[in-house]
This record gives sequence, C-alpha cells and structure tokens, in this order.
Amino acid sequence: MATQARSSHEIFSYSDSYAASSTDTLVVVGRVLLGWIFVAAGWGKLGNMAGFTAYLTSLGVPAAGLFGTIVPPIEFLIGVALVLGIATRYAAVICVLFVIGATAIAHRYWEFPAAQQQAQFNNFLKNLSIMGGALLLFVTGPGRFSLDHWLAGRR
Repeated sequence: MATQARSSHEIFSYSDSYAASSTDTLVVVGRVLLGWIFVAAGWGKLGNMAGFTAYLTSLGVPAAGLFGTIVPPIEFLIGVALVLGIATRYAAVICVLFVIGATAIAHRYWEFPAAQQQAQFNNFLKNLSIMGGALLLFVTGPGRFSLDHWLAGRR
C-alpha cells in the first residue's frame, strides 16, 4: 500500500518518505485509535442501557427505549470492526452515519446553556474530526495489518 514519496518542497521529503514507508503501521494505529472511542463508549452504554435510555429521553429523542437498546451494540461493534480491521470500509461508512446522528441528537451546542456551550462545541468538533478520520479510513482501507487483509489472502 506504500506510495511513492513526493513532496511539494524538499524540506518535507523526509516526512513524506517516512509516511510512505510506514503506511501499514500508521494505518493500523489510526484504525485502533479511531475505533477505540467506539469500543469504550459502546461498552459503557452496554453496561448502563437504562441510564443511556434516560439520557435519550431527556434529549427528547422519539422512541428512546428502542434507540437505547440498539445504539449501544451498534456503537460497540463499529469500534470492534475498526480496531480489528474487519469489514473496514463498511464500518467506516456506518461510523460516519452514526456520528452524524449522534451529533445531531446530542451535540447541538447552540441549544445548551451558555455555561455548557463550549464543552458541547468541543464535542461537536470532535465528532467532525471522527467523521474525517472515518472518511480517510474508507478511502485508504484497512491496511495490511487487518482481518480484511488476512481474509482476502485466504481466498
């Protein structure tokens, strides 16, 4: 998956060369870092589904009981898929859609009291970054150190 190092300026050639020669390692690190937030958040919600449902109810989410039941396993499985690199591109797309929904439901910072707006704005920006990372992972794929790569080699 390594690409030829080519930079816009000679001074940048070392970092380009390093990135090209370390692509597989850097992709797995990025995949694990991106996926881990979903593993941790999903696991926490699985351990307290009643609390998560109550939170959704407090946000005025319709069918909070249904969403409180289906969201935690989906969130956890997105993370596991990204960490392991299985169905990576599908997981990346689902991740983007999931985060769009979560952001629209829980991080409308402009609706929060002034004292909470900065924290919610930071969460909003974090979610934009997560979507960006998921889109990059969709484009790059899982890398060599993934179950996707291993399973493709078995065919």
